[in-house]
Amino acid sequence: MKKNTFLFDFDGTLADTNQIVIDSWQHTFKTVKGELGDEKWILSTFGEPLWFSMENAFPEEDVDEMIRIYRGYQKQHYKEEIKPFPGMVEVIKELKRRGHKVGIITSRLRPTTEIGLEKFGILDEIDAIVCGGETEEHKPNPEPALLGLKKLNSKSEDAVMIGDSSFDIICANRAGVTSVMVEWAITGHGENSQEPGAVAADIPDDNKPDLFIKKAEELLELA
Repeated sequence: MKKNTFLFDFDGTLADTNQIVIDSWQHTFKTVKGELGDEKWILSTFGEPLWFSMENAFPEEDVDEMIRIYRGYQKQHYKEEIKPFPGMVEVIKELKRRGHKVGIITSRLRPTTEIGLEKFGILDEIDAIVCGGETEEHKPNPEPALLGLKKLNSKSEDAVMIGDSSFDIICANRAGVTSVMVEWAITGHGENSQEPGAVAADIPDDNKPDLFIKKAEELLELA
């Protein structure tokens, strides 16, 4: 099952943005409600499009304003707090060395996605990026993955998509792409959502990941 195209989610898969996301949420809760939010609930939103989570968190508020508060905090602290998950940078560089195509499929906006990739020293290694707001439909709809394949001139049967949330896995499966879930994921909606891998329990049986990986280096077995 060798592949020539590797599509990576950003948050929670390539980049450990967990703490900055939690802090951005808590800043928003503190600003709007005067108190901190439930961290367990915040963790359960990981992997969701931000607007979707904001609508659920603040149904009486203007979603655009909530997102402005959230992103304002994140913009100030983002670059200093994010870091790559172990092995991911090295794996992407090795995939490129072997002549494979690498893309990023993320719900994050392009500016902060590129800031993160540049900080990790791999922005120039990425052949195509599809970010939030650049497609009509969002994950779990297959459109972001399909656009990535189009940009890379790749076929779905030759591609693998790596993610940490049900949104990533269902998006990949619907696009006909081999789906891989990282076992360091802490996304999910169950009572153990903060535990690595708990998100898999939330995915319908007909949309389970094709593969799980515990270490980034396992991706090289597909290359």
